[in-house]
Amino acid sequence: MFLFLRWVGFALVIMFIAWVVPGISVANFLTAMIAAAVIALINVFIKPALILVTLPINIVTLGLFTLIINALLFMFAGFIAPGFEIDNFLSAFIGALLLSILSIGLNSIGSDN
Repeated sequence: MFLFLRWVGFALVIMFIAWVVPGISVANFLTAMIAAAVIALINVFIKPALILVTLPINIVTLGLFTLIINALLFMFAGFIAPGFEIDNFLSAFIGALLLSILSIGLNSIGSDN
């Protein structure tokens, strides 16, 4: 049950980001649910490999290159999920940054601390 509520929360966050950031559009709530699932799968399977491959660049940039990776993966999610569209890199960068910040808040709500 908690996993489903977290999924719905992330879908609402994605809809909020689409509302706030110009250049990001979500067709409807079901599309936001699909986009949340796609982003979660990308973060589990693809992101760790990319972080490992780009480790030297991450060390040189003191970890700031991770923001670029997040934006590119956010754009990739927009490419995969139907109805979830991202127009340009700047929109993806701002959207990924907002998603990271808001997901920290969303994850802290569900913790037992």
